[in-house]
This record gives sequence, structure tokens and C-alpha cells, in this order.
Amino acid sequence: MTPEELRADIPALDGGIYLNTGAGGPSPRRVVEATRDALEYHEYDAPTGAGTYGALFEALDETREVVADHVGAAPESIALTQSTTDGIGRIAAAMDWQPGDVVVRTDQEHSAGILPWERLRDAAGIEVRVVDAAGGEVDRDEWREAVDGARLAAFSSLCWTDGSRLPVTELTDIAQEAGARVLVDAVQSVGQGPVDFEAWGADAVAAAGHKWLLAPTGTGFLYVADEFARSLEPAQVGYMGVEVPDDYPSELKPDARRFETGSVSPVPYAGLREGIATIEDVGYDAVTGRIERLTDRLKDGLGDRLVSAESYESGLVSFEADDPIATAERLDDEGIRVRDIPPTGTVRASVHVFNTADDVDALLDAL
Repeated sequence: MTPEELRADIPALDGGIYLNTGAGGPSPRRVVEATRDALEYHEYDAPTGAGTYGALFEALDETREVVADHVGAAPESIALTQSTTDGIGRIAAAMDWQPGDVVVRTDQEHSAGILPWERLRDAAGIEVRVVDAAGGEVDRDEWREAVDGARLAAFSSLCWTDGSRLPVTELTDIAQEAGARVLVDAVQSVGQGPVDFEAWGADAVAAAGHKWLLAPTGTGFLYVADEFARSLEPAQVGYMGVEVPDDYPSELKPDARRFETGSVSPVPYAGLREGIATIEDVGYDAVTGRIERLTDRLKDGLGDRLVSAESYESGLVSFEADDPIATAERLDDEGIRVRDIPPTGTVRASVHVFNTADDVDALLDAL
């Protein structure tokens, strides 16, 4: 599949110029059709065929396998969730926190990577340490000092604020050497380029399919290393997370699947599988190559307004505006969808493989 063929298969692009995939990607027809087919199969055929639960379990097993293959993990190390926020929250709620425990995060985290620790600070008396990561630059000595004695280090693989990449493996190694567990928010990385969760070495990685993978909303997934998973007690337990559902007390599954509780809809996960297949059909060489060319064009046109790095980091490009909220609203009125970033007071454009040079030029002309 070429980028042009993908673009032609995305109906949302008929309504304007979409440069906001960092918030949510528009699904192509093939993804929506996969969800429709899954719904019809589950409701029309499965009840008197494979069985409602048989069809559900088969769909979820298939989804874990597809996700695991795409992100470099074993299927049993993947739990299916609803979002990145959901995955991070499940880890936060499963650790046995004690007063004085320390969590380290960066100052560039999304609210998904801030709110759980603020809640635990107030409810459990933990300490939250914040390390500067503006522009993706993390002072190694500051990081090493911050994670000393910490229970958990939580950071993003790619900053949602300006698209900067963080050195995931290096920060993970430093934190783990200090005795801390590591939780990575990878939602802005998956779908922009190849990732290998196991190679990163983190204890847990949360992500979702509704951004760069062009899958439906509600398609989160959580990687948890088996050894870390066995140390965690999920806040909720259900028949899907235990070894023998009808044997009480039943042991939790020995891996990430202990974080799955009960019946969920298989429909959005059919869309996740198809979203991954779509990106793989286009190929990451084409995806990253086109994103890099288009972001270079955008950065050149922005000139001094550019906030993101001049060199290629990702498809997220942030820039200055006198009034970011008003600028984003004005652009939206003109048929160009971007978004403002409140924590940094900037405007952010997201460039994906379905975008074109004309999209970029239209944004620059409007600015």
C-alpha cells in the first residue's frame, strides 16, 4: 500500500487538512470495515457457531499476538487495555506503595503520566521527583541522582509536547541500576517507526492504537515483563486474569494477562489488528521517510517560530504563536486541524504518512 492509496482510503481527509494525529489518527475504511465485520460476526454468527465467549477469547488472543509481533514482545506479556492512561493507571494501582516511596518523572509528561503519581502523593504519602526533559535533553547526572532510592521511574519515549525523543534504553539502565522499576509511555512512538519493547529493557510499557496506528479509540495495550508482573497485585481481579476461574482461591496469571479482568468488546481490537496491518503494509521505511521529508519542509517554513528540534525527531512539530488557543481555533475555522499545547504555550502540528506537501504548505500559508 502506498501513502497515496492510504490517503485515498481515509474519508476524514475529505473534510479538511488533518495535522493532529498526535491526538488521534483518522481511521481508513479498511479499519472501520474490519470493526464492522467483527461486530457482525460476534453478534450474528458466534452465538450459534464458535460461541460468544469462544469467539471473544479467540479474538483477544489473536490481538495479543499481532500487537506483540509489532512491538517486539511475547503475547503473554501483553495485556489489552482501553488506552495508554488506562495502562499506566493499572500499573500505578498494582504496586504496594508505602509512605516515602519515590516516583521519578520528567517535566514533559502528558497528564496520563502525572495524575496517578499526584494522587498517590496525596493518598499514600509517596514523593514525586521531577526531572527536566525539555527538548528531549535529560541531564544524566540529574537523572541518576533523582532515581537513587526510587521505586519507579516513569517517562515517555517521545515527548507529546514537542516530539523530542528520549534515550529510553539509557534512562532505563540508569534507573534499574539504582533499583527502580521503569514504566514507559510509548503512545507517540508506536506507528511512527519500529519499536522493540523488550530491547528497551523497561519493566512496563503503555501504549494505544488510536493515534499513529490509525486504529479505533479504546484500543490500548500494556507490556509488562513477566518478572515484574508477578510482583504486582491488580486493583481489580476477574475471570480473565486468573488461572482457573472456577477454583477459589485461584492464582493470578503469571504475566501481563493478570491485568485483564472480564468480558470486553472484541470489535475495537479487530480495528487495532487492521490498523497495525495497514501501517505494516505501507512499511516503516515509507512511513518514517515521508514524515521526515514533510517535517523538514514544515520546519524550514516556520523559521524562528519553531520550538521543536531542527533535526528530525518525529512527526510532532511545535511552534510559537502569540495566542496558541486562538491560533488553533482560527486554523480549525480555515479547515486545518492542529492543536494547542497548554503546558508549553505552543501550537503542535502532527505529520503522518498520509499527509502531503500541500497540507504543509497550506498550514504555512495560513500562519
